[in-house]
Amino acid sequence: MWGISEIKNKDLIENKPYITRSELAILLDKSSKNLDKKILSLIKSRYLLPLKKGLYTTTIYKIKSPPGFEEYLANIIYYPSYLSLEYVLSKEGVIPESVYVYTSITSKTTRFFENEVGKFSYRKISGKLFDGFTLKDFESGLKIKIASKSKALFDFFYLKPFKNIELEIDDLRINWNVFDLSDLNEFYFWVDVSQSPKMEKIKKIVRDKIL
Repeated sequence: MWGISEIKNKDLIENKPYITRSELAILLDKSSKNLDKKILSLIKSRYLLPLKKGLYTTTIYKIKSPPGFEEYLANIIYYPSYLSLEYVLSKEGVIPESVYVYTSITSKTTRFFENEVGKFSYRKISGKLFDGFTLKDFESGLKIKIASKSKALFDFFYLKPFKNIELEIDDLRINWNVFDLSDLNEFYFWVDVSQSPKMEKIKKIVRDKIL
């Protein structure tokens, strides 16, 4: 059986945070059915870990992965996207709950992926609202697109269905103390861009909570 020891470009494969099928075709010097057979063999031996169809990482990279690896993959698995919603709200101390899903915003169709690295959820938002994120740099060189806490809050409210807005927002146990006036102004900006009657109502509630 064709084994891991026969990989000529082993170091190149193992030092990439992710690798595509087309890259494997070059590095393994295989194509078509032969390539699929080799990839399947490497998955069975747990050398390769599938992230989604045509996208992989290695067990070796996962074990030694630098800080930010999972967040970085959240940007890569479904593109374009940026981390937002519950993941960012929890990370910023806005909500008390721990979140074990990497929640993101995308301009494409809503999707969900689960693999051996984690669970990755993507919610669609209109193109004019696909912004409000920054590029976070890690020492490893990984760069991650992640929403500000104000934009994450906006995204969360914008996509959440409400029956009783004020009551349900109170039930969320949001820590309003982490927001300041600049955060509120940023929230206002996105409400204005959205032109959403629902968000206009929420804007007044958020203002009263923060000020």
